[in-house]
This record gives sequence, structure tokens and C-alpha cells, in this order.
Amino acid sequence: MSARAALRELLLSKITDVPDYPQPGVVFKDITPLLADPAAFGALTDAFAELCDRHRVDKIVGLEARGFILAAPAAVRASVGFIPVRKAGKLPGATLCQAYELEYGSAEIEIHADALAPGDRVLVIDDVLATGGTADASLQLIRRAGAEVAAVAVLLELGFLAGRQRLEPGLKGAPLEALITV
Repeated sequence: MSARAALRELLLSKITDVPDYPQPGVVFKDITPLLADPAAFGALTDAFAELCDRHRVDKIVGLEARGFILAAPAAVRASVGFIPVRKAGKLPGATLCQAYELEYGSAEIEIHADALAPGDRVLVIDDVLATGGTADASLQLIRRAGAEVAAVAVLLELGFLAGRQRLEPGLKGAPLEALITV
């Protein structure tokens, strides 16, 4: 078995399905058991840190909220900076804000205006790529700050929701790395 296949098997073994959450008909992918397992969480952190090396990253952007949990230890492991992207109104001081459309409405995310420098190479990390709206908005924020999107990495891509296709134009050639696709 290849190292990538072994990692995928380990991670999948620690992700549980929760039927009918948060609403009937939805199967929620719960990563809490993965986070509670030091071997699995460590392997995931190593995989994200390796992507930092591969894509020559200066900073990691973690998307609220589970993206913070995955991105922060990867940043420490890779010896790069960690930048949180928050829901609007959660960061003090000067921020850049980006609105985006949800399936039923809209939302806004923010980043500190001085968090990224021109030329910074940034890896965006989140737990799940679903429809791609939040990730796409984060790419816009990163570029508005003058930084470069080196790659986007997610633990789990829900392929049936076509987030990759929505995100493709905003990637502008940067790779999308999904450790698991279902």
C-alpha cells in the first residue's frame, strides 16, 4: 500500500458519519474522532506541513472554524506563520472583508489588513470542501492583500457538491489538494 493510500485509510477510519445532521437527509462528516486520535491527527498535520514544503509556503491561512484546528499545528510543524480568516466582525483592528453567496443567503469573511505581505506564498487549509464559497472568498482576500495563493488543501472534498468546479476559476492555476474525496 502506498503512503498516500495508508494515510487516506487512517484518516477515513477516524471520520464518522452522522446521519440527518444538521438537518434531515444530510450525512455530516464528523472529524472529532480524528482530532482525538494523536496518531491520526499527527499524520494529518504532517501531510499538511509537507504541502507547505512542496509549495514553498510562507504563511498558512486557516478558515473558520475547523480550518483553524487543522492549520495552526501544520503552521507550527512547517515553521511558517498562521493567519485566521474569520467571520465578519470577529477580528479587532483594520480588516479586509469579502462577501460571498451561500446556497440560501450570503456571508462575509475577514482577514487582518496587515496579515499578509506582497509576495507571501499562502496555503489555504480547511477541513471540508463542500460548495467552495468560503474557500473562493478567501482566495479573493489573499490576493487583495497582495499575496499569492500557492495552493488550497482540505482534509475532505465532498465531490458530489461540485466545490472544485466552483473554485477552479478562483484558483488561477494554483493546485487544490484534497487528502480524501468522497
